Amino acid sequence: MRYLKASVVIALISAFLVGTLYGTGFARTLEKALRHFYGMPYIGVPPLEGGQFVVLFLFAWAIAWTTVDIIKPILKCVVAFLTILLLFTGSWVMSLYGVFFSPFTSVAAVAVSLGIGLTYGRSEDGMRKKVLNRLFGARLSRRSVQKLVDSEEALSFSGSRVECSVLVCEISNHGHLMSLEPEDYVAMTNLYLRAASDYLVDVGGYLDECDGESIRVIFGAPVADEKHATSALRAALELAVRLDNVNKDCDAQWHRRFDFCIGVHSGEMIAAAYGGTRLGSFSVAGEPVEFTRRLCTAAAIYGARILTTADTFSDTGDMFEARPMDLILEPVTRRRIEIYEILSIHNGLSPERKRSRDHFWKGVIYYRERKWVQAVEELSKARISGLPDAALDYYVQRVERARRGEPEATREHSALVNVL
Repeated sequence: MRYLKASVVIALISAFLVGTLYGTGFARTLEKALRHFYGMPYIGVPPLEGGQFVVLFLFAWAIAWTTVDIIKPILKCVVAFLTILLLFTGSWVMSLYGVFFSPFTSVAAVAVSLGIGLTYGRSEDGMRKKVLNRLFGARLSRRSVQKLVDSEEALSFSGSRVECSVLVCEISNHGHLMSLEPEDYVAMTNLYLRAASDYLVDVGGYLDECDGESIRVIFGAPVADEKHATSALRAALELAVRLDNVNKDCDAQWHRRFDFCIGVHSGEMIAAAYGGTRLGSFSVAGEPVEFTRRLCTAAAIYGARILTTADTFSDTGDMFEARPMDLILEPVTRRRIEIYEILSIHNGLSPERKRSRDHFWKGVIYYRERKWVQAVEELSKARISGLPDAALDYYVQRVERARRGEPEATREHSALVNVL
């Protein structure tokens, strides 16, 4: 919308200037020479009629629009040159049918629009799209970039505090996948990275990090989104479905599958353009960033697919179905926070899965109250025949160890989790 308004203003200025100049008869000599070339009689310079002015304005607007919207200056000039060539060619073709069309006013409008457009393109507003494309590239969808272009807020990436959500998706079975040939490993990994990154960017996320092991995407920055937690969790659920489909292709081609875990966490972060002259990009920094990656590590231990924190879950209202997973220590505040496994959108569970979730929830509560018998009973009821549930298996084993008085079994657990 910003560039549309600018192009209309430029076109009106160009049309007015050329229309005023036309009234002085500047085109008399040129049109006389052109009519002579076409073999048509010269009848003087007629006044600029309404239809001619509309044509004049349309060409002026078209060049103004392309000039302010296209980033590379050479392409702007190429478009203007081709338009001028089209005008002269069109005039010649029309002369073959006995119709005289003077291209000079339209050519003048094209030249004036190009000049004003190039000048505008060097201004802060005109440079806006170029700056955004250079900073974000393909990490942000065109729709999101356009929102930033049209925003009334000044572009500033020197640092600001923002509330946003981080989504991290990690591969947890690299050891198993490394048995592939290097070329197959890379092809399989890139298939996963491409499917995940393309989808997450398309739904409004900013691709902050993408490497051979994980993807990190930001919701709520640089494009503000009041419902960033909801957007992130909805994207996480759909991403899991898409990666399951990718796994089918991987299984068919390489006889391997990805084990992936997704963590989503919200909080206050500092958004800015980080880096130096050699390498830099827009990113966010703060405790929530690292904590989200920690959630992925925890998800691999529990056997969960999508983990989020209580604060993020509560920010979404009743948009999702979840079950409690554990209480873990937040590194900075050292307070215990609840983490949940996201199962589906609201009312998206089948009656059997909903029943299973409710029994699982009761089993976890009994476990925390150290009521081992009741915990085992509820967890047993949570089992769905024929449906694997790694998180349920994990809790059943955990209760059995607690009943025997054994300590937590894994070093990873003791480093991540503080159980009541």
